[in-house]
Amino acid sequence: MRPPTIRDVADRAGVSKSLVSLVLRGTGQVRPEKREAVLRAVRELGYRPNAAARSLSEQRSRTVGVLLNDLRNPWFVDLLDGLNSLLHAGGLHMLLADARLSRRTGGRLTGPFLDLGVDGLVVVGTLPDPTVLGAVAERLPVVVAGAREPAPAGVDLVAGDDEAGARLATEHLIRLGHRRIAHIAGHGAVGELRRRSFEATMRAHGLADRALVEPGDMTEEGGYRSAVRLLGRPDRPTAVFAVNDIASVGVLSAAGELGLRVPGDLSVTGYDNTSIARLRHVWLTTVDTAPHEVGHRAARFLLDRFERPGGAGRVHLATPTLKIRGTTAPPREPGG
Repeated sequence: MRPPTIRDVADRAGVSKSLVSLVLRGTGQVRPEKREAVLRAVRELGYRPNAAARSLSEQRSRTVGVLLNDLRNPWFVDLLDGLNSLLHAGGLHMLLADARLSRRTGGRLTGPFLDLGVDGLVVVGTLPDPTVLGAVAERLPVVVAGAREPAPAGVDLVAGDDEAGARLATEHLIRLGHRRIAHIAGHGAVGELRRRSFEATMRAHGLADRALVEPGDMTEEGGYRSAVRLLGRPDRPTAVFAVNDIASVGVLSAAGELGLRVPGDLSVTGYDNTSIARLRHVWLTTVDTAPHEVGHRAARFLLDRFERPGGAGRVHLATPTLKIRGTTAPPREPGG
C-alpha cells in the first residue's frame, strides 16, 4: 500500500493542499478549526512529510548543528532538552558533534556542519578559540549557550548568571556559620566569574583573610586532588564551594578517604544542579543554573534569526537558584 500523500491529507481534512502546507510549517495564519482538521487527518492517515522534498522546495536543510564542548558534561543534557524541544516544535532536527573529540582527532570544528548545509549553529560550552565563530556567523545564524567568553559580532549568547550563582552558594555557607571557606576554581570565563564572585562575597562579609582558592580543572579527579590539598592543611576549611557538581563529587571522595563526614565535618556545595547532584546517595547542595531555560532561550534566539537575520548579538543570563540538600550544615565549632 502506498504511503499517504499531502493530497490525501487535504482530501480527508476537506481543505486545500496549500493550507495543509501552512499547517505543517507551523504558520499562525490558519484558523484553529482548520488546523485541528489537518492535524487530525495527519494522525488518522499516519502521514509523514517528505523531508528531502521539503528541504529542496524551501532551500533549507531543516537541520541545526549543535557543537558541544564536551559530551561528558551532564549539565549539557538538560540544556539540550530545552534546546531540542523548541527546535523540534519548529520542524527542525539537531545534528550533534563533540568539539573535544574533533580537537583530539585534528578535525575542523565547524567545517562538517557547513559541508552539510545546516541552517544554523548552536555552540554549547566554551570553545578553545571562539573567534572561529566570526566567519561562520557571516554565513549562517550562530548562538552560543552556556559560555561567558565574548561572542563575535552578530552572535547571540545565552548562559547562567555565574556571579549571582556563586554569591548564592557562598552566602549560604556564611549564613550557616562557616568562616574558613574554600573555593575550588575552574578555567575559562565561567570559572573566573565564579571565583571572583566568591572572593567578592567573602570580602563583603569581612572574611577576605579566611577565603581559600584552590585551582581545579572542573573534573572529578581535579576536584579530588584539590580537596586533598585543602583538607590536608592544619587550618583546613570547614566548607568547600566547588566550581561544578563534577568537581564536588571528587571533594566528597577525598573527604571520605580522610575520614571526614559530610556535612558533619565538612560542608560541600556544588554548581549546576546536574543529575549527579540529585542522586540520593549524593544529594548535593548546589546552584541550579536553569539549563533547560538556557537551551530553550538559545533555540528561541536562533529561530528569531531565521525570521530576522542580521543585527547585533544579544545576551541573556538566566537567573540561578540555590538547591539546599544534604551536604551542607552549620560547622561543629562556632566561628569555624
